[in-house]
Amino acid sequence: MKNMSIFTDSTILITGATGFIGGLIAEELLEFNSLYNAGIKLILPVRNIEKASKKYPAENDKYREITLLETSLEDIRAEEVDMPIDYIIHCASITTSSVMVSNPVEVADGIVVGTKNILELARIKKIKSMVYLSSMEAYGVIGSDCGLVTENMLGDVDIFSARSCYPLGKRMAEHYCYIYYKQYGVPVKIARLAQVFGYGVDKNDTRVFAQFARAVINNEDIVLHTKGQSIGNYCESKDAINGIFTILERGQNGEAYNVVNEENTMRICDMAKLVAEKIAGGKIRVIYDIKDNSKLGYAKDTFLRMSSEKLRKLGWKPTKNLEDMYNDLIDYLKNQ
Repeated sequence: MKNMSIFTDSTILITGATGFIGGLIAEELLEFNSLYNAGIKLILPVRNIEKASKKYPAENDKYREITLLETSLEDIRAEEVDMPIDYIIHCASITTSSVMVSNPVEVADGIVVGTKNILELARIKKIKSMVYLSSMEAYGVIGSDCGLVTENMLGDVDIFSARSCYPLGKRMAEHYCYIYYKQYGVPVKIARLAQVFGYGVDKNDTRVFAQFARAVINNEDIVLHTKGQSIGNYCESKDAINGIFTILERGQNGEAYNVVNEENTMRICDMAKLVAEKIAGGKIRVIYDIKDNSKLGYAKDTFLRMSSEKLRKLGWKPTKNLEDMYNDLIDYLKNQ
């Protein structure tokens, strides 16, 4: 666990706390609270308070410092929050590709309008620091000859594609972060996350890495619906959480940081082969069943290779490779 003493006696608002990364961040802070009696209070805006209450039951002493606020981020207002706020970690976002295709307006509004409202809350509450969780998809389509991609490099995004609601939404949300910093001095930083997995992934997650892990557990062949030429960038879940805390504490306001383990970067087809041969010990195969991407909502192939140099200069260092991540993920899924 990273040293989190800066959060002692602080109030932290976390969006998306019923989701994967937001949930892990909340649990990490609550664990620190339990171990060191740190006096941390959490405010968790949630759409469904019944669902949130099951995840964070009030009768459990561990969760006694949590305040659940039932609201959507598209509707949240500062006057709803009658507590001071020291830090904000903005994680909430729809991440299911099929929903991006079927409900692009809802996805775009959730990202852009929701982020603007959280930034307005940060401005009014005069917070100490905020991190917005963006995505590697903000880079768009990167050419194969770009080498390691730093935070100032962006590729193309097709504005006439419903699926683009997500990467374009993330770009606009990042821009809102920057202009709220420039115009109002809001101390916000941006974390551009690679694909994050390992401990904590939901058993119903539909993303490629989760499908591969379930194939191992069920002793089933891995079925790829594309040629798998797109390059994937990955980071282990606890490494990513530590990266986010590092950005919150040491990052420069108005700037973006890639959160990625460069050693884990590889093509989807190569990762499938690694899982079949090393994780499953050769007991399963990789099979290709090419489908129509426009219906499945997969992003276009990208050759993005994210650089982690900027974050590493803040003192962050990843600890787990892809094999470690899959072993952790499979153990976690088996025990859910």
